[in-house]
Amino acid sequence: MNEGLFWVAFNIGVLTLLVLDLFVLNKKNETVSTKSALLWSAFWVGLALAFNLFVYFWKGPSAAGDFLMGYLIEESLSIDNLFVIMLIFSYFRVPSEYQRKVLFWGIIGALVLRATFIVVGIELIEHFEWMVYILGVFLIYIGIKMVLSSDNDTEIDPEKNYMLRLINKYMRVTKNYEGDRFFVRINGLLYATPLFVVVLVVETTDVVFALDSIPAIFGVTKDIFIVYTSNVFALLGLRSLYFALSSIINLFHYINYGLAVILSFVGVKLIISHWYTINNTYSLLFVLSCLSLSIGASLLFPKKEALD
Repeated sequence: MNEGLFWVAFNIGVLTLLVLDLFVLNKKNETVSTKSALLWSAFWVGLALAFNLFVYFWKGPSAAGDFLMGYLIEESLSIDNLFVIMLIFSYFRVPSEYQRKVLFWGIIGALVLRATFIVVGIELIEHFEWMVYILGVFLIYIGIKMVLSSDNDTEIDPEKNYMLRLINKYMRVTKNYEGDRFFVRINGLLYATPLFVVVLVVETTDVVFALDSIPAIFGVTKDIFIVYTSNVFALLGLRSLYFALSSIINLFHYINYGLAVILSFVGVKLIISHWYTINNTYSLLFVLSCLSLSIGASLLFPKKEALD
């Protein structure tokens, strides 16, 4: 398949799925049930695995291994993102029936943001090879920071979000939600609604997560095809994953330790890549082991408040 044609077909396919998801299959504002969320999560994961199989036959086992490892890392890092989304929804008291729409537009913005970061990152690495070492050190730093951080909710405070401060300073915002609308006119004046504010806050907090996830995927591969598609599939499943895990996500309190080890491992992998290349199979097994152990430990040794 011509790669240029693939890029066009892939992006049209992603946009088509998103449009069908919001405007056809889920056009009503309804609270997402756990059963529906689980089914959609299974669909997105299945779609990612089917694409992985396509990569295997098109680009070979090495590229397929890179995609799978990249997808697992990005999907795992998105769990951290879910904690913050829960915090934002709670802070703004977003009605459950409108959360799906917020996440939809949040994902659209995240796709554009990640694509920009990926293109810029690839260009920097190609022109300044020493950037690889900076990214490696940065990932190790993030890994250490994750271990030292004892509370996911304290990492990002919605009240201190710079976008929220700008909106409050320069825009008129209604006090109450106006259905699922982002803007309304009152006495001839245009007002933003709290729902629009929430979307912008979600978008700006994703900048922080992009700074973690993009360097992490560069530690797996610098093939823009793999980097971009693995990010896209991880983001596509984020919304369903949120609704599927929202009631039990606090049970995974050891996941940060697993992610910290994975990020540090990828950082070391980047730093030593000039002298030694770690086999992709071993890397993938290491990532899967870290995730399995951290999730297993969370379930075997739950927090006391999770039991109450």
